[in-house]
Amino acid sequence: MEEIRIEEQRSEENTVNEQTEKKGSVGFLFDLVSIIATSAIAVAVVFLFVFRTVGVVGRSMNPTLQWGDRIVLSAFDFEPKQGEIVVTCQPAKSEIIEDTLVKRVIATEGQTVDIDFAEGVVYVDGVALDEPYTSEPTTDREDFVGPVTVPEGYIFVMGDNRNASTDSRSNLVGMIRKEYVMGKALFRIVPFGNFKIG
Repeated sequence: MEEIRIEEQRSEENTVNEQTEKKGSVGFLFDLVSIIATSAIAVAVVFLFVFRTVGVVGRSMNPTLQWGDRIVLSAFDFEPKQGEIVVTCQPAKSEIIEDTLVKRVIATEGQTVDIDFAEGVVYVDGVALDEPYTSEPTTDREDFVGPVTVPEGYIFVMGDNRNASTDSRSNLVGMIRKEYVMGKALFRIVPFGNFKIG
């Protein structure tokens, strides 16, 4: 009789242990799914309000950025500075121009831009810019008549591929209102392995 009771007790203990293990496994899976879901939501919120990704369309930023590259922008507490690559969303003045542009900041409010097209040199406040990111001199005038001073609340932008870029030199784009700057390019995520942006 006692042997039967001992066997029943062992059987009950085994059942309780199996149920505890199942509950532990289910609890662990629930915790894991909760952590993954919370992390995904946190990443989504960060990318929605602080960082964004944008695809490069066109060749105006060659050789720095290529068509199809994907870049990460910082939109958090951003004030455009000379030399930075920015993404703008100023409504285009023509249907042939994209609303979203990736360009380099050449000058900010209060600075004066002039371009010597014969020499291909860009000047800001009378000083020639050192532009190792361009592959050829700036010879395409677009509609530019300088010198021009950037008004308050605006920036003057140009593509690195100066002779194949429609930018602030053109009446189709003009100077960009700072409120339309989506953010500063931080790094490239596509193609993978080539993260640095010059």
